[in-house]
Amino acid sequence: MSLYLKDADSSIDHGIDWSAHLAGQTILASAWSVEPVEAGGLTIETSGFEAARTSVRVSGGVVGRVYRLTNRVTLSDGQVEDRSVTFRVEER
Repeated sequence: MSLYLKDADSSIDHGIDWSAHLAGQTILASAWSVEPVEAGGLTIETSGFEAARTSVRVSGGVVGRVYRLTNRVTLSDGQVEDRSVTFRVEER
């Protein structure tokens, strides 16, 4: 799992390139989630996907908190895969 730093006032884009893990499959669906869910916490603004890549824009977060952002994709052969990254919110 990767760790990224984020300012509470910033809105940033993050993406995952799934191509090395697809073995000839394509992405049919993508969903993002954040843990923990809390008032003023990290917020998913928008998300999208292509055949081998997913993307999300996140904003907010409480300074000093750590959040796990997880992307769950459904592949063309029915498999479901998850990848997570960690964001630590700091004054930058």
